[in-house]
Amino acid sequence: MQIYLVGGAVRDQLLKRPIKDKDFVVVGATAAEMLDAGFQQVGADFPVFLHPRSHEEYALARTERKQGSGYKGFSVHASPDVTLKEDLQRRDLTINAMAIEVTSLTDDTPISGNVIDYYGGLEDLDNKTLRHVSSAFGEDPLRVLRTARFYGRYYDLGFIIADDTLTLMHHLVSSGELAHLSAERIWQESSRATMQLSPQVYWQQLFDISGLIEHFAPLHDAWEDTCIRETVQTALYFAGQMRLNLSQRWTLLMISLAPSLFKSENSESDFNVSTATKSINSIGNTAKVPKTHTQFATLFAQHANKLRAISSLSAADKIDLLQTCGAHKEPDKLSQLLVCSHVLQLAIQHRQMMLALNSFHAIGMTDIASDLKGPAIGAALRQSRIDHLQAHG
Repeated sequence: MQIYLVGGAVRDQLLKRPIKDKDFVVVGATAAEMLDAGFQQVGADFPVFLHPRSHEEYALARTERKQGSGYKGFSVHASPDVTLKEDLQRRDLTINAMAIEVTSLTDDTPISGNVIDYYGGLEDLDNKTLRHVSSAFGEDPLRVLRTARFYGRYYDLGFIIADDTLTLMHHLVSSGELAHLSAERIWQESSRATMQLSPQVYWQQLFDISGLIEHFAPLHDAWEDTCIRETVQTALYFAGQMRLNLSQRWTLLMISLAPSLFKSENSESDFNVSTATKSINSIGNTAKVPKTHTQFATLFAQHANKLRAISSLSAADKIDLLQTCGAHKEPDKLSQLLVCSHVLQLAIQHRQMMLALNSFHAIGMTDIASDLKGPAIGAALRQSRIDHLQAHG
């Protein structure tokens, strides 16, 4: 019997990131031996066992074979003759397919600390690349979401997705395999990704490969508008930097469904509350989003215009807003709503100034008359930049 620390714990140890969970693979053992050692099996037909004290997962080395649609359409073969190499080959990404041998079932001290790497995970870590282990990647649609989540997780370190892995992700999306994912698994991956430091990366990556169409169709349609997409991405980035909670982050994503809110705060809004809340609830039902997040998002949508105009509200409007938001009972909720409003407006302003910056850099000396002299050069550059911004802003 040989025991190995595998997957995320090895990856994060090498990246010098905190290790949240430890998973182990046991080679050369049977289910009976695990039970005799005091481990508790997880499910009658699944070779994963919980340690009697640490409750960490120890899985028998296994192989999987695709037999049906979706991520559940696999047959599992676990036996003492399955090797570590075979077990690691079924994993999604090379950086998740490394192992370190430990002492025993009761002692997870590394024997030598040497990393066992059959599939190039160390090289991909050095090159900051997310790459699939084998063509079996294309058999499991959940790996589209997982890879997008890992991309967001390590985006700040400069990681990219390998081109051939992106091709497989595209193929999984176009094949319709995402339709076989359960709403619970979709929410599990999406909520985890949304709570990362760079939540916008996950959603942008799925949009880029049309991965939102199956379960988040209203969001995909809304993001066809570049202004909405870029503004919400910026809002999500700020949300990650500010450590906002999941309800707030989900709200900033769902506000994509209220297009008129992305106008200047001084403009007249034709915001259709019922249409936006209907779409938010539709996504909530389809993706099995916990009601607390959907309710917070719809509450924000219903009161977004008042929240961004607090300083100009009458005393009566402020009292009414407190009551309709339930803030007289939950003051923290009002604070959270106001923070969402602030972040959204900050994102709108940020995009406007980025467009201005683009116009500034787009115009140079070759774009103005060559015979100008002195102050006339600066004046001409300024006016040309203003004209460019008005045309492209």
